[in-house]
Amino acid sequence: MSRTKILVVDDDVSLRRVMQLQLEEAGYDVVTASGARVAMTLMAEHAPSLVITDLKMPEVSGMELLKMIRAGHPETTVVMVTAFGTVQTAVEAMKAGAYDYITKPVDYDELVMTVNRALDHQRLLEEVRVLRGALDEKYGFECIIGRSQNLMRVLEIASRVAQRDSTILIRGETGTGKELLARAIHQSSRRKNQPFITINSGAIPKDLMESELFGYTRGSFTGAVTPKKGKVEMAHGGTLFLDEIGEMPLELQVKLLRLIQNGEIEKVGATGTTNVDVRIIAATHRNLQVMAEDGSFREDLYYRLAVVPLELPALRERPDDIPELVQFLFLKARKKHDLPQLRLPAALLPYFCGYRWPGNVRELENIVERLVVLAVGEEIGFKDLPDFLQRQKADLDAVHVELPAHGISLESIEKELILKALQKFEWNQTQAAKYLYQQADADLPHGKVRSARECGRKQ
Repeated sequence: MSRTKILVVDDDVSLRRVMQLQLEEAGYDVVTASGARVAMTLMAEHAPSLVITDLKMPEVSGMELLKMIRAGHPETTVVMVTAFGTVQTAVEAMKAGAYDYITKPVDYDELVMTVNRALDHQRLLEEVRVLRGALDEKYGFECIIGRSQNLMRVLEIASRVAQRDSTILIRGETGTGKELLARAIHQSSRRKNQPFITINSGAIPKDLMESELFGYTRGSFTGAVTPKKGKVEMAHGGTLFLDEIGEMPLELQVKLLRLIQNGEIEKVGATGTTNVDVRIIAATHRNLQVMAEDGSFREDLYYRLAVVPLELPALRERPDDIPELVQFLFLKARKKHDLPQLRLPAALLPYFCGYRWPGNVRELENIVERLVVLAVGEEIGFKDLPDFLQRQKADLDAVHVELPAHGISLESIEKELILKALQKFEWNQTQAAKYLYQQADADLPHGKVRSARECGRKQ
């Protein structure tokens, strides 16, 4: 295992040599430089984790070297060495980016303790960077699977508004991924390093909703022995995701309106207000505009929430995304349950394409995980599919054709007809082709009939 590398910079040869010996004795690999110019060359050659530099040096000072390191190697930690009389300058160096300072004459124990602490701090920062990278990978726009046009339109708008603080209203059926989209917006915003706090208005009893949302003061009610922050205050600096906003009681909607308008809340039992800085993303499966018209939702709040409205399409409205989703969810479930040898044949993907998925992606994910958990052997077979996926229609009258508001995809309709015909004739392409094209068989060019594999093709 390689040892952590440290660069010591000091124009005093004896002090430089003493610190080198002390740090090597403590288990570190040390290189030394007599000045800033040599130090920057060694930085490029050795990429040290830590630099210890004297503050006062001829030609280029330690402060200037600090600025050069911060500009060219921002991940490197810097500790300053200073005489007692220039401690204030060392404090200024810390404000400029140095981690800490030690004073001359350098004490061995202080040196080693400061170095250990600085390197521990650096490791912590690296862990945070890795975790944030993992969050970006897990919750960024890239994690939303699908390439259909109606989904891509939503993601394109969402990515554009992510960097702004505009309030967003996400509408979509249950299971379409509204919270996933909200998290992706947060992870792509300037607030990404701040909290993302969720509150589900439909899952909290009405009598507890106000205290959960806004918090309460000590003694505000029986049992309130200590004050408590609400979800809004917990989200300060970050994003507050209000799921199922349509279920919020009318009496609380006016308080939410004040939060959006003025950036302030009033805790239960408080005599004054508290200022908060949050970005609000709301979501619902209900039509808030209709609710506003019939008086079950405040009209002024609706318009404050719907600054940027986003409509997530149902899974049945983007059937071309289903094969890719199935494969992604299968790999996810296989990893979760530690079944690396399990396979899902591509021939089974068309069965998933023909179902309407009323529970959307959430239902699809549950079915795929069930297949993985109950699988016998190393490959999922046709008989492992649930009955509703195995079931074949007697004729094409049962084919569902959606007429979405934005228009019809003839290619999608053709794919669905071909799929139903292939299912009817147990994947015999010749019989399916005769069934579909018997009236125009003479007019068809050779090779017109397409394989069932097209249902699984990525768009």
